[in-house]
Amino acid sequence: MSDSHGWAAAPATAERARSVLAASWSCTVTADGGREEFVGAHTAEEDGRVLLRVPEDSALLTAAICAPRGEPSAVLEFADVAPVPVRSRIRARLWLAGWFTPDGDRLAFRATRIVLKQPSGAVAVDLDEFAAAAPDPLATAESHLLTHLADAHPDAVQRLTRLVRSESLQGVVRVQPLAVDRHGLTLRIERTGAHGDVRLPFHAPADDVGQLTERMHALLGQAAAAACPRALQRQRTDGDR
Repeated sequence: MSDSHGWAAAPATAERARSVLAASWSCTVTADGGREEFVGAHTAEEDGRVLLRVPEDSALLTAAICAPRGEPSAVLEFADVAPVPVRSRIRARLWLAGWFTPDGDRLAFRATRIVLKQPSGAVAVDLDEFAAAAPDPLATAESHLLTHLADAHPDAVQRLTRLVRSESLQGVVRVQPLAVDRHGLTLRIERTGAHGDVRLPFHAPADDVGQLTERMHALLGQAAAAACPRALQRQRTDGDR
């Protein structure tokens, strides 16, 4: 990250977990009846509960409802996949262990244990914090925002690399936007046989797309300012020859 950034705010663990849940389109459910993947079949409630619509003949339904009392009836897994093609596209995995109970034509899932696994490692999420947290306000729009940035504004992505320390760009073969949240933008720096991530924090949180546009323009302004000293340094070096 550039030394010019003093604020390195990032989402709290519970907020990150709720964002993964809010943005995920599919989930995998493991129970005694087996392992099934459901696409477009779940919704996340404000209190963190998950409502899942399953076929009436699903073995999962029978296994979940008939699970012995006192034991978790299922584990739900959600994968957070980077919308822009990059190496190692799985940014995080979220596991919820807990109970299913019938809720009309759906199953309601209440977690008793939550684990979020990111590249930095796996961490248990406090249940009360998870229930109280809200997903990042950009979570459901992130996929469109990042693909638009990568496809329509690759020049802007390249300009943003001026905010990255030069040693982090040695041997770089590609730079792509990896993630964005209200606190900042993360770039994936790919080199031959390796990669790393650099976070560019915003000067203030962005709570909607309009504010995000302003924060991105501010980053690009910082990138333009960062390019000036480098150009002056090159001029001085050339003049000394």
